[in-house]
Amino acid sequence: MKRELPAYENLQYIEAVWERYKQDPDSVSPQWHSYFTGFENEDSAQPPPQPTESPRFAAGRQQLHQGYGPGGKVCAGCGRAEAMSFLQYNVSLLVRNYRVRGHLLAGFNPLVTPRTFFPELDPKYYEMTPDDLDLLFNFGPVSGQKAMPLREIIEILKETYTGFIGVQFMHIDALREREWLQQRMESSRNKIRLSRKQQVRILERLTDAVVFERFIQKKFVGAKSFSLEGAETLIPLLDQAIEKAAEQGVDNIVIGMPHRGRLNVLANIMGKHPHTIFEEFQDPYAEFNVGRGDVKYHKGYHRDYMTKDGKKVVLDLSFNPSHLEFVGPVAQGALKARQVKLEETDASRGLLILIHGDASMAGEGIVQETLNLSELAGFSVGGTLHVVVNNQIGFTTLPAEGRSTTYASDVAKMLQTPIFHVNGEVPHAVAQCLDLSLDFRRQFKRDVVIDMYCYRRKGHNEGDEPRFTQPLMYAEIEKRPTVRESYVKHLVDLGELEEEEADSIQRNREQYYEKEYSKLEDSEEESSAPLSLFTPSHGPYVGGIDAHVEEVETGVSLERLQKLGERLVAIPPGFHANRKIVKLLEARKEMFSGDSPLDWGAAEALAFASLIDEQIPVRLCGQDSQRGTFSHRHSVLHDTENGASFMPLANISAAQARIDILNSPLTEGAVLGFEYGYSTAFPESLVIWEAQFGDFANVAQVYIDQFISSGETKWNLLSGLVLLLPHGLEGTGPEHASARLERYLANAATDNYQVVWPTEPCQIFHLLRRQAMRKIRKPLIVMSPKSLLRHPGAVSSIKSLTQGSFRKIIPDDEVKAADVERILLCTGKIYYDLLKERQERNLNSIAIVRLEQLYPLPEDILASALAAYPKNIPLLWVQEEPLNMGAYPFIRIRFGDFLSEHWSFDRVGRPISATPATGSASSHRLEQSLLFKAVFDDRR
Repeated sequence: MKRELPAYENLQYIEAVWERYKQDPDSVSPQWHSYFTGFENEDSAQPPPQPTESPRFAAGRQQLHQGYGPGGKVCAGCGRAEAMSFLQYNVSLLVRNYRVRGHLLAGFNPLVTPRTFFPELDPKYYEMTPDDLDLLFNFGPVSGQKAMPLREIIEILKETYTGFIGVQFMHIDALREREWLQQRMESSRNKIRLSRKQQVRILERLTDAVVFERFIQKKFVGAKSFSLEGAETLIPLLDQAIEKAAEQGVDNIVIGMPHRGRLNVLANIMGKHPHTIFEEFQDPYAEFNVGRGDVKYHKGYHRDYMTKDGKKVVLDLSFNPSHLEFVGPVAQGALKARQVKLEETDASRGLLILIHGDASMAGEGIVQETLNLSELAGFSVGGTLHVVVNNQIGFTTLPAEGRSTTYASDVAKMLQTPIFHVNGEVPHAVAQCLDLSLDFRRQFKRDVVIDMYCYRRKGHNEGDEPRFTQPLMYAEIEKRPTVRESYVKHLVDLGELEEEEADSIQRNREQYYEKEYSKLEDSEEESSAPLSLFTPSHGPYVGGIDAHVEEVETGVSLERLQKLGERLVAIPPGFHANRKIVKLLEARKEMFSGDSPLDWGAAEALAFASLIDEQIPVRLCGQDSQRGTFSHRHSVLHDTENGASFMPLANISAAQARIDILNSPLTEGAVLGFEYGYSTAFPESLVIWEAQFGDFANVAQVYIDQFISSGETKWNLLSGLVLLLPHGLEGTGPEHASARLERYLANAATDNYQVVWPTEPCQIFHLLRRQAMRKIRKPLIVMSPKSLLRHPGAVSSIKSLTQGSFRKIIPDDEVKAADVERILLCTGKIYYDLLKERQERNLNSIAIVRLEQLYPLPEDILASALAAYPKNIPLLWVQEEPLNMGAYPFIRIRFGDFLSEHWSFDRVGRPISATPATGSASSHRLEQSLLFKAVFDDRR
């Protein structure tokens, strides 16, 4: 035998047969023989066979039916023990299968009649007879009993697992969590007791939702609103979630959701004035919104919410484009930032609610990425409440065409967290799921999923015709009353409500919306500006035009830099650092003392140390960022003998600000979205996302295009997020060569972000400090180095850190301007290649000017930098990238006319290409030599 019997099979009867089998395999029935043979082969997936109905077994079973319970005397040789072991074993299987597969019979789908039969949930499958239903069996401590009649056990199981709620929880490995859920659900039959006051509140919230949608469609015929009709129970669900979370001590809630139902949530949960929403439908501010703003069902909102018990809860609904699930990590990052600011240690004061569509939850990979962050130390928010508004369709695509899984929520099983499938037309069942979910989350700090089955009463939008593609589905939907009508009937039948009271609630809400609508007619016909976007306060921080915000002095005194440097190279007594790390720290000690120049890693470390010493928090996150992709950072040291870790930056002083340098999972999208959300909620900090290589940002392009580059323009949302994107052609192939600088420059407009390519260690020092210290909050895109990390020429003295600030343009101080016969304008790494070539050729009449900040770069700054050079001489833009990539397309559009007016403007780079670099190292060298020939030999 290769393994021990599992505990649930370790019963007297099986053990007895097993003993006989070991002594004489032919002494047992062929069924048992097959079972034990499979067991020896570790293949016991099938339940054990039913024992042969021997005369002794039959007599023992009959005695049990005659009144001999489990506690009765068992005489030697009688069949009662054998019969009872058989029955108890099968009862245990039946109970387990109800817990595992009961959801297959549950009536959670309002459009489908639930199944009534599944073999493993039928007592006959286990050869149980009607007489067996009156026998007592062990079932666990439910309802204060340790044993109860089988018919009562089955009734409890049916009510708990096959009602309006279908539960998946037996995939959870943690025994304590499973038993907690079993006890909570089975002891209550998975039902919640609601007071009349609670029932009326649910009805009021349903009425709010239903009347809002009808009012919109009546007043704004044909307008897109992505209505919530068919899923209105979402509104009482969110209302209950806020109230219950507040009772549990939560005072910060962040909500992320798609556009369907957003207007309803804005009006009835977030408290956005309906007349503001109505005004957005009228869209009266054409001139104000040219080139800015967003559609009404993408907007977020901020609100101070007062619960019925007088508790204040800060609510934030995150802004989101139509890229549905991509808001998840953004909202998660925003809540994490709040928890850090509040110095929470147990994540008890914040709650993240993510609302999903069924098709997008199953189809969008960003969902899995976000789920994977949920229990990682640098990203966890103490558990997220996931609500799937399951319309059972995605645009026109049915589930059978949109997923390979049984449920849209199956991806969440990766977290071993409970999933509640619930009928959205039964608000009291939804209330039970919400109550249980929030208690589970609070108890275990884990995510939980409510998969609310409903439908979409209209098409994808109000102008869409769903009967083109789903005629049968929509024929069924047309027959159904609204959720509110069904719930009113339910309450009336229970005697909890009179129909007149329900009618009064509806009339009051209709009158409220009419009053809000009348405010539009009473207002002036001409208005100079729209109503406030009502975004969270950014405090002293601003957006807008870069040039309108004062520059800051970013230098740090030499004495202070050297003191910080001492802390950066100090290793605790008894800590066994890697010998190479010790050597690196010794080299840095010389840099900090001024005995040798600073390299990139040393300057960056001093920037971080100086900021946290000034009480400015720093967060750096990316794949392998603690060490650095190119082994240049080593911010976290590891003891070679016991594996303990030590971060010098976390030990600068007792009064320093928080610093987090985190290795992220192998995920670009969700992590970049998380850091963006974090930066919007924590503008006081320096937040950095580092790509392992610059082209890794390709996988996160949605966040770059839809959030980072356009968030301020669309939503008035500020972010100071820094992107470090290693960039440069090194002859190692097309992959990891290019960070796609051209993409960021193509999207650069209205000072939406900053794009820089610093070439000296002192520049990154001043740049990072400038980003944190200025009052403007703009994303910062940095083409960061690879080979320059150790380039002998890419160094700075420590004194260059003591004064000044980041230089947008670095002129050429090694040649006399009056003697210049040719100007080379460039950015980034190519400068050092050009400098080396010029030195080898001993040319003193060529100036090399570096653009360190490509955007925003006012023309007058460039003009001032070039003013000293003679006019009408050749001026070449030089880049190592193909000419359809890199900075040239931007330079030509932005500065081409100005440069051509004063100089003979031309460009040199690799020929246009569909790929950023060759895969051949020798071809790379050939291309580079041809590039230098064009720069230095051609007379143009």
